[in-house]
Amino acid sequence: MLLVQALGSFDLAALLASAGPGGKNGTKAETLDDWLRDEFFEQHCALFHHRPFLWHLWDGHKSGFNAIVNYHKLDHANLEKLTYAYLGDWIRRQQAAVDAGEAGSDARLAAAKTLQTRLKLILEGEPPFDLFVRWKPLSSQAIGWQPDQNDGVRLNIRPFMAQDIPGGKKGAGLLRSKPNIKWEKDRGKEPMRAKAEFPWFWGWDEATQNFAGVGKEPDGNRWNDCHYSNAFKQAAQAPRK
Repeated sequence: MLLVQALGSFDLAALLASAGPGGKNGTKAETLDDWLRDEFFEQHCALFHHRPFLWHLWDGHKSGFNAIVNYHKLDHANLEKLTYAYLGDWIRRQQAAVDAGEAGSDARLAAAKTLQTRLKLILEGEPPFDLFVRWKPLSSQAIGWQPDQNDGVRLNIRPFMAQDIPGGKKGAGLLRSKPNIKWEKDRGKEPMRAKAEFPWFWGWDEATQNFAGVGKEPDGNRWNDCHYSNAFKQAAQAPRK
């Protein structure tokens, strides 16, 4: 076991009993697997002030596919590996179980396929699964899942929380539990910014996708929940003649 190699001999019962921020919450889990599946992520979010660096992704089925991923290593290539290799292998096993008539395998297969579809959408990065960073010009916005870790968990986790899956928790998207993360307007005003590069500072109505800016003067409001399509971003990034 990895924990044995890392920590040496340890008391599993005592470890579980002290689980949670500050070791105060304890756990209802009887095994390490139960704790990792059902409680770890919620406690991890609380411990790191709802900016988790480990993300627990799942398909919404209690006996289905789930994975704890390190956000710092979750680049495009690794998300592809998770989507097509690890989850793809699980899907193939569930399909074999369906073919063999195994009870419950059809529900696991459907849940896994739903998750894979969603991960593919995140890789592609079309709204509402796009990345948006308000302090970066439109010409530097990511196209598809190409996160910049320096932009922080709050902005990069948004595609994974954009839409709930069947069986998941309300507002959590693909995550096992919901971190307390919002993308409302930040305090303060932005100084003058070019409308072509920062259109969201020019009177965004809090609804329009691919908002191009309005009016003669910017309002400087610091919105964080804008959405831009890949085609709109590509047009902004195309060499200008």
